[in-house]
Amino acid sequence: MATMTKKELADVIHKRIGLSKRESAEIVEYFFAVAKERLTIGDSIKMPRFGSFRIQDRKSRKGRNPATGDTIQISKRKALVFKPSRFLRDALNKNINKDKNS
Repeated sequence: MATMTKKELADVIHKRIGLSKRESAEIVEYFFAVAKERLTIGDSIKMPRFGSFRIQDRKSRKGRNPATGDTIQISKRKALVFKPSRFLRDALNKNINKDKNS
């Protein structure tokens, strides 16, 4: 399974839109900076036809160290949660449902 990097994303923008590589890289960097800033202050990010990102508070809980089996206390924290849109879920599952019907 391949992983797309920020540089590769900037290259795709460069090729599809025709902006310079430098401009494309700046747009990608700026997008991630704004997204990080907004999530850090507690806002959610909604992208129609893609999905939404939000911060969720996780309570402290007991856990287990898998190496030793000892019980540990996991502190409360914030977690980033992504919920895909119906359109993205449908696109991801398109081939799976097509195979079932064959």
